[in-house]
Amino acid sequence: FDYEGYVPCNHIRSYRPKPIVRNQYVEQAAELINQAKKPFILWGQGVILGSAEQEFKTFVEKSGIPAAWTILGAGAIPTDHPQNVGMLGMHGNYGPNVLTNECDVLIAIGMRFDDRVTGRLDKYAKQAQVIHLDIDPAEIDKNVKSTVPVWGDCKETLPLLTALVEEKQHTEWLAKFNEFTRQEVEQVIHDELNPTTGEMTMGEVIKQLNILTNGDAVIVTDVGQHQMVACRYAKLNKTRSNITSGGLGTMGFALPAAIGAKFGAQERDVVAIIGDGGFQMTLQELGTIMQTGVNVKIIILNNRFLGMVRQWQELFNQRRYSFVDIQSPDFVRVASGYGIAGRSISERENLQDALKEMLAHDGSFLLEVIVTKENNVFPMV
Repeated sequence: FDYEGYVPCNHIRSYRPKPIVRNQYVEQAAELINQAKKPFILWGQGVILGSAEQEFKTFVEKSGIPAAWTILGAGAIPTDHPQNVGMLGMHGNYGPNVLTNECDVLIAIGMRFDDRVTGRLDKYAKQAQVIHLDIDPAEIDKNVKSTVPVWGDCKETLPLLTALVEEKQHTEWLAKFNEFTRQEVEQVIHDELNPTTGEMTMGEVIKQLNILTNGDAVIVTDVGQHQMVACRYAKLNKTRSNITSGGLGTMGFALPAAIGAKFGAQERDVVAIIGDGGFQMTLQELGTIMQTGVNVKIIILNNRFLGMVRQWQELFNQRRYSFVDIQSPDFVRVASGYGIAGRSISERENLQDALKEMLAHDGSFLLEVIVTKENNVFPMV
């Protein structure tokens, strides 16, 4: 090719990595928040990418506002923080999804209002005034029209906003979220995390992992039901502890991502949680583990299905299953071929011991857990 005459593009429309914050919009946002009776914070990965976790926590705690997270925002504040009311979206928690349509001011921080969060846009939070803080102007007003747009780096905009908001405790409003949590525990969560009969559930595996890691591990998920279960139930004490492909929906993501995560956080346990379908899309990366000697813990939640698609076919197509029932190799033997230790279990009495063995092993370890075949993920909005 002849590149003579090529003129490089030094300007990308709308891209300004250091936008200038307009104080009048911050002041308008603070006025709305101070007047609100039922304000609600939605936060996404922008808080983490902007390294604004402390600024965000300060804002949340001063304002007293309930806060919920998108799947990529998990961990910006600990999952057990009293104002952290759970996950948004199709498989998110009852309270955040229901009360989005009751709040009077919706404060979106570093999130893009994707379709899994909003559902039908023509019915989404129509009663609310929307404040949208984002560094990317293309995201503001793209899906949900904002009342007050605040364009800027949230590490800069949040302290400005925090200085102007009044210190409050939205006790009654927060109690409504907590009541929905109580109902969800009673109707869904308790049985998922504490089964006593039948095959193991994905939820009980995550519960036992939480107990043994105490929420200090980096959790890397693939795509599918296991991803939703892990993101719903994983205990995260630290930021940058949740790695998942989000809107890309990339099956096969977890194994190579976990390898990269371990190189980036060598002092921490890195646990990849993968389905039997997704694992087979990039299992060749076991060769990278062998080559580099990196220490990654791999949990395959094997339900012998492409579980998320199967769930849709069960609920919407009367169990007319098509191309979701899959066969798998002997994963432990495959790992052994790469010099990686492994174990397969199917009985819950072996679960805790197997997880302890995996975490204590000096080097990478693959643990296959046979879980119930038709383990649906609820709620499903």
